[in-house]
Amino acid sequence: MKGVRHFHSINFILWLSFLVFASIIILFTWIFQTTLLRVFLGAQMSDDLDTFGKLAYDKLRTELPVKESLANIERCVQTFQEDDRSATIYIYAADGTKLYPTDDGIEEYALVIAANAEAEAQSQESTDFEFAKEKLCASMGNFEDAKRGIPVLLPDGRMSYIAYMGNIQAMDTANGTDGAYLYIEYSTAMVQTVMGTMRIQLVLISVIVIFLALIISVLLSMKLTRPITRISRAAQRMAAGDFSVNFKGEYSYAEMDALAETLDYAKEEIGKSDELQKEVLANVTHDLKTPLTMIKAYASMIQEISGDNPEKRAKHTQVIIDESDRLTSLVNDILNLSKIRSGMDSLKISNFNLSEFVHTVLERFDYLTETQGFSIERDIEDELYTEADLEKIEQVVYNLVGNAVNYTGEDKKIVVGLKRTEKGLRFTVTDTGKGIPPEEISTIWDRYYRSAETHKRPIKGTGLGLSIVKTILLKHGFDFGVESEVGKGSTFYVVFPDK
Repeated sequence: MKGVRHFHSINFILWLSFLVFASIIILFTWIFQTTLLRVFLGAQMSDDLDTFGKLAYDKLRTELPVKESLANIERCVQTFQEDDRSATIYIYAADGTKLYPTDDGIEEYALVIAANAEAEAQSQESTDFEFAKEKLCASMGNFEDAKRGIPVLLPDGRMSYIAYMGNIQAMDTANGTDGAYLYIEYSTAMVQTVMGTMRIQLVLISVIVIFLALIISVLLSMKLTRPITRISRAAQRMAAGDFSVNFKGEYSYAEMDALAETLDYAKEEIGKSDELQKEVLANVTHDLKTPLTMIKAYASMIQEISGDNPEKRAKHTQVIIDESDRLTSLVNDILNLSKIRSGMDSLKISNFNLSEFVHTVLERFDYLTETQGFSIERDIEDELYTEADLEKIEQVVYNLVGNAVNYTGEDKKIVVGLKRTEKGLRFTVTDTGKGIPPEEISTIWDRYYRSAETHKRPIKGTGLGLSIVKTILLKHGFDFGVESEVGKGSTFYVVFPDK
């Protein structure tokens, strides 16, 4: 049992595709902003802080030994902090005591009001300093190898810089043998503000992108499906039998234009096939009706008139036999044509002597030369071999020669040829009849061809002979055709493979 197939419209597929595409773009943007951008900014801040800290370290190490005083330290620190407002410079003793900036000069009431907050801040600063000092010690190995400091990422995500300064006499560190440290806190508040602003903007951008994706997908799907809907409606009309529909139109893309041209071509071919079917049905019905009428009439005559007259009875029964043969031939031709076109009658390919084969088929027409004065000339090369279905090719040769016999001129002359050429073995049948008008040459193989009904046909046929020939040769893949000029006869040809 086949599973149920679920179909979705182009509108839905385009809408879903645009929505998924927009969602993927937004997802990658969020990943970049929350992960990659944060990593990038962190690395950039670390580099900036490292550069700033080394400059501050070099400046303090250069000037302090020469004119070491709190005023000079204050002047240097303020200069650097004016260059970068995000940096706050401290100098700590090895035991965690803050040496700079000092709390001297602050009003007593301010100290009382801010006592708790300051104590908490100093506790956090001390903790951060101790954490940074451990990182510095781990990277240096010992104080004697101290160079110019390192940037340190604090546990809460903030950045800091620490460097060992040695003893600074102006800050009374002589008693502390471990000396002083340059410690710089780097504020990330601005970065966090920027990141928060970017998140808000990204939310707005996401909403706008999804909205635009929906609008664009709707407009695009309408533009794409409009011509498809038009063509579908035209195809439904054609399926109902209206072959006046026109698929062509002004399309904005080449594929739809090509589809319209293909459907127009299919419409014309189906129209021709429909007309051919009606024509064949009408002609076959007529051909079936005629022999049946004759059989019934002569049977009645035998019953009523000639039953006791041997001579008349034999004459009438011969008519019945001839009409029965004609009816049988018609039915067989229709069955053969249907079997070949449906593929039920498969080819049985074999290698055979085509020259001898054509001579054998032509012997079946000898009675015409003996009784009716027909002349069948043979221009056949010997020992020409080919590969094909022997039984089917017999039908081809017989039908082509029979067609020439029926439509040749008053001289009753027919020429049958078989020659080796560069393209293969060319078999030809030429008559001297009235010829085929140019407008009929392209359709003669597909039609229930019955031109020249005014003269007697010595070969009984159904009018399906050329259609059978075409079907067989197409199934073999052989080249064939007709060359004709009105008033000068026709030449039917088939090119067989040379084996």
